Amino acid sequence: MGGGEREIEVRHLGLVPYAEAVALQKALVEDRKAGRIPDQLLLLEHPPVITLGVKTRSDRTHVVATESTLREHGIEVVETGRGGDVTYHGPGQLVGYPIFDLKPDRCDVHRYVRDLEAGLMRAVERFGIRAGRMPGLTGVWVGDEKLAAIGIRISRWVTSHGFALNVTTDLAHFEFIVPCGITDKGVTSLARLLGQAPPMAAVSAAVIDAFAEVFDAETTESGSGIGDQGPGVQAAASSVSS
Repeated sequence: MGGGEREIEVRHLGLVPYAEAVALQKALVEDRKAGRIPDQLLLLEHPPVITLGVKTRSDRTHVVATESTLREHGIEVVETGRGGDVTYHGPGQLVGYPIFDLKPDRCDVHRYVRDLEAGLMRAVERFGIRAGRMPGLTGVWVGDEKLAAIGIRISRWVTSHGFALNVTTDLAHFEFIVPCGITDKGVTSLARLLGQAPPMAAVSAAVIDAFAEVFDAETTESGSGIGDQGPGVQAAASSVSS
């Protein structure tokens, strides 16, 4: 756990439909801008979904499966406000949505992305995995395979969207897309790398501890977060690639 003045409230949300998670993020971003809540870290999983970043809203060429194939596998396709290209979310993937106010001392988009990567690398190192970065790309990599994808949104220095770490994800579903528009790299998971993945709760705990260290924060945890909050007003934002 970190020892700084920043406070991060961690919410364990379980399996959440993608649209509900987006609505919750919008509401929490507005609450964070108004100072009604501390920084938030939402940890959850999604039902199978392909998301299109701002680069691919009007171009679905990186979704290579037919609509009938996607329906057969129960995978929906949605547009999203994060940066980046196309990615896949599904059960067995730890998705993290930090709602952080980067003011006053962390107002640097590239530093924030590097901090997300650093937190994830520290987390998986606790399970014996030496992950790293890929020059010119974002995310967390083991060799030429991506273990975690990153796609963020920043509005008035309050962040949303975030990362997706493959734990026991069905990697076959990535064959339905060109992940993040990258044609010459693969994807992997903790299960593939270790032979047997640690429990999701253990992975979540490792991520929380690592983020507390990287962001020099104290963390508190709860199991709730969806509630009856309505979506906030979505403001103009900065984005970076996944």
